[in-house]
Amino acid sequence: MENNMFLTLLTFSPVIGLVLLAFIPRAQVGALKLIGILATIPPIIMSLMMYAGFDYTQPGLQYAQNVSWFSIPVDQMAFPVAYQLGVDGLSMPLVLLASIIGFFAAIAGAVFIKKRWKEFFILFMIMLIGMLGVFTSQNLFLFFIFFEMTLIPMFFIMGIWGFEQREKAAMKFLLYNGVGSAIMLIVFVALFMNVWSLSFVEIKEALTNPISPFNIQESPSYITAGTRLGFFIALLIAFAIKMPIAPLHTWMVTAYRESPAPAVLVSSGVLIKIGAYGLLRFNVGFFPEAAQQLAGFLAALGVINIIYGALLALVQKNLKLVLAYSSLSHMGIVLLGVAAMNTVGFQGAIFQMVSHGLVAALLFFIVSVIFERTSTDELSDLGGLAKSMPFLGGIFLTAAMASAGLPGMSGFISEFTAFLGLFKEMPVLAAIGTLGIIFTAVYLLRAVLGTTYGPTPERWLKLADVQPLEALPMIIVLGFIVLIGVYPSVLSEPMQATLQNIVPRIGG
Repeated sequence: MENNMFLTLLTFSPVIGLVLLAFIPRAQVGALKLIGILATIPPIIMSLMMYAGFDYTQPGLQYAQNVSWFSIPVDQMAFPVAYQLGVDGLSMPLVLLASIIGFFAAIAGAVFIKKRWKEFFILFMIMLIGMLGVFTSQNLFLFFIFFEMTLIPMFFIMGIWGFEQREKAAMKFLLYNGVGSAIMLIVFVALFMNVWSLSFVEIKEALTNPISPFNIQESPSYITAGTRLGFFIALLIAFAIKMPIAPLHTWMVTAYRESPAPAVLVSSGVLIKIGAYGLLRFNVGFFPEAAQQLAGFLAALGVINIIYGALLALVQKNLKLVLAYSSLSHMGIVLLGVAAMNTVGFQGAIFQMVSHGLVAALLFFIVSVIFERTSTDELSDLGGLAKSMPFLGGIFLTAAMASAGLPGMSGFISEFTAFLGLFKEMPVLAAIGTLGIIFTAVYLLRAVLGTTYGPTPERWLKLADVQPLEALPMIIVLGFIVLIGVYPSVLSEPMQATLQNIVPRIGG
């Protein structure tokens, strides 16, 4: 029985902040903000330690913890449920991403939240634990608990601290994601009733090992190809809502428009990546034959997402909506990487998850700074801000270029590897998908130039540029974006062994 407690300490490290926040009076706003930010630093330090100690040559789980938890009585038997954590090359980069975005969003909370700071940071800490737990879980039961821990706090943060239509946005978020959770739970229960295990490793072994009784037609435990395809499609719908994939994306647009800055940073940076992670971990990992069978369909969905999101971003008059539809388009690239069903494509998908998480969070933070100064995010009201806010103008242009895939930035290597993986399998769809790169450059340049350049209206001449507390996380996140862009091995090497273990199962 493995009992490495490192990931437990990492996942629940925000509990320290949670306890301290509970004892600080509501009136001590400065202390609440300080604790709210400081509590997000231990996960970053521990994630970096985890990264430094990660063995790139090992395809299996590392930092694993597996201890007995409780039993589920079924008929005359009792099935043990274990507490299982661990990371591999697929989940480790996402734990690090969640830690970085958590710190970034906490600073956004200190800067942009204007009321009820104590409640906000308590909900935020619960959500951070959920984000870290989703990527460290190695058990369906734990994964579902942590998944739900991200939804409920986000619902309240949207509903209490959002903008004019915040309650509508929160309800839409909860309705869509609640349906996704319900579908996922049904599949998880069905899987348990078939395989009698909740462990990721054991389920994957049961469903993919040729000598497993679940794969031998003469065995009473045999799971038919039709049943597996049904599981695959149900999980695809659940994760398509979370990612999101068109036409299940409407909750995201409303949420990004009406949510406070920290919620948008967390949602765009981490939460929508849970859908992509689930697609790789469960759909491809558990049902490789079904994934291969529907690869063309996934690629077509990816192309639709890319083009549809890019065209809608192109015609938006609101800066937040440009970035919201941009996220939809960029999730299409993740889908293309998954649909490639080969090592290069999967690598591109994970690169894109991490890259988009960093870039989208940075862009939404910049928009929030602009809104804080001007009280508007309508493109027609903005313009010439670079004259009074040169630092913000420079960071905005750099982040937009990273999103557009400029070489030397994380977006370039992400898009290059995702498209390269698909070109090997489906060159026509890959070629159509590359049109999105052109559209992306056009709508992002239109948004940046329309916001920061051109004549400066007199009312914007005396705006204050970025303050030190705002500049610090922007520089840190931009540093990671450039690091991945100029030295992609920092991200590709840890995932190689894991991906090379997945691909042979699907014949890629």
